[in-house]
Amino acid sequence: MEYRVLGRSGVRVAPLGLGTANFGDPTPEDESIRMLSRAVDAGINLIDTANSYKNGESERFIGRAFAKGLGRHEVILATKAFQRVGSGPNDEDLSRLHLIRACEDSLCRLQTDYIDLYQVHRPSATIPVDETLGALTDLVRQGKVRYIGSSTHPAWKIMEAIMVSELKGYARFVCEQPPYNLLDRRIENELVPLCQAYGLGLITWSPLAQGVLAGRYPSATDLPADSRGALRGGIYTERINQAGVEVGEQVVRLAREHGISAAQLATLWVKDQPGITAPLIGPRSVEQLEHLLPVLELKLSDELRAQCDRLVPPGSAVASFFNTADWMKQRFI
Repeated sequence: MEYRVLGRSGVRVAPLGLGTANFGDPTPEDESIRMLSRAVDAGINLIDTANSYKNGESERFIGRAFAKGLGRHEVILATKAFQRVGSGPNDEDLSRLHLIRACEDSLCRLQTDYIDLYQVHRPSATIPVDETLGALTDLVRQGKVRYIGSSTHPAWKIMEAIMVSELKGYARFVCEQPPYNLLDRRIENELVPLCQAYGLGLITWSPLAQGVLAGRYPSATDLPADSRGALRGGIYTERINQAGVEVGEQVVRLAREHGISAAQLATLWVKDQPGITAPLIGPRSVEQLEHLLPVLELKLSDELRAQCDRLVPPGSAVASFFNTADWMKQRFI
């Protein structure tokens, strides 16, 4: 397997990462731990979670997996902070007070002394970036965090953080984690070129577009009972529209013509796009994980890339996966 360097860190990660947002909701603990073990056995070494996933259950599952023998030093462990995790006025956002407390809490749940990659889950509308970076730098100097990154940030906020880090000698972001799939390609306009120019990795989420690109949805209004759109509603349902479903149908057809599944094609397309370090796959079961593991060794052909570009042109979108980002205005083709 060809491992890829994460930004300017020198850390090498597999071309697929394991996202754990399903751990605890709906995936039970025993299945989650089997998934972690199988992913590591297959060579996947990037495990991504967040303190807000199922009220910390995702982190707890990973911590108990370490306690049961999963090799802590075999994985690059990534988690995040920003979202509300309590009822108090300081139980969210990117203040020094919240970040340091959130990091300590994550370390306890994860049953580890350090976090390899600590990411700010969303940009703050009120906390100065100097305060956030100062707190993150202290965590790095204390040995509790190895590297820092961002998630679902606009390009200008990442550039601002890089400049402040350079000016003040703070720890520097090594990567960004945005949504990216064939239905929403807007990061190609500014974010991908920025990361390529300044040496940031791109760990992307939702390569299957919640299953739309795997052909899971007969229509935008006919949601399978066990689908994320039906189970979770809200922001997840908002991402499903008829234009996206129609693209998903074409992806199913293309994949069949090339002898792979639609889920494999959608993941492969993200994995082999310029500037991408690794998409995060989010299987619910070991069976789903096994289905995606062959993508680690597949290569996207120029012919297939061009066919995908004709479905949704570069830089455009037919559905919004930035609908949890207040700064992004919907712009579709």
